[in-house]
Amino acid sequence: MLSVEGLRSKYGRIEVLHGIDLEVHSGEIVTVIGANGAGKTTLLRCLSGVQPASAGKVLFRGDDISRLPAHRRVGLGLSQSPEGRQIFTNLTVEENLRLGAYLFSDARVDKDMADAYAMFPVLREKRNLSAGGLSGGQQQMLAIARALMGRPNCLLLDEPSMGLAPILVDQILDVVRTLRGLDVTVLLVEQNAFAALSIADRAYVMETGRITMAGPAGELIADPRVREAYLGL
Repeated sequence: MLSVEGLRSKYGRIEVLHGIDLEVHSGEIVTVIGANGAGKTTLLRCLSGVQPASAGKVLFRGDDISRLPAHRRVGLGLSQSPEGRQIFTNLTVEENLRLGAYLFSDARVDKDMADAYAMFPVLREKRNLSAGGLSGGQQQMLAIARALMGRPNCLLLDEPSMGLAPILVDQILDVVRTLRGLDVTVLLVEQNAFAALSIADRAYVMETGRITMAGPAGELIADPRVREAYLGL
């Protein structure tokens, strides 16, 4: 589904990704864990086209999309729910969702909207209210639902549990599990390493812009180095 080969990216003269190699297969939940500043968000921004890559390739469903702008990548089926939610706070919940479907004008948009409300019933209740008035958890639900309105084959999820109470984290992770049944492949960046590894098929550990470990999530969650560095065990 998604393949990254030797990906590098810079902010000005400072390189923050140093040759990332990564694969996500169709139907998988793959997670990237690591400390703050490891480059996880920059990686997702490069994949979605928001941050330019300085070298390497991004292949999506076999096609090189490395130089495509972000909106073209969305049109191919690659959507992102960004770190910090980045919803349009001055618009209503429903207007935010319709912006997620900006590429489409067919009758299926209403069905997509109904599916989003079925997945997140609280958004239906608040659909005519300003998105800025939602709680943090509800805003995260809206960010994910908005990304799903783009009909992705692969969804990039950046820190969906950030700032949420534990019970809301569980709800968000349940949604991620549900996406597998909807034929949506997921690449999840998450600082809550235990939560991410508990739902993922495979995982990558990222440190200072490099992949330092990779393997089945069940093996990494049992690895003493991961347990000590990221799980506090």
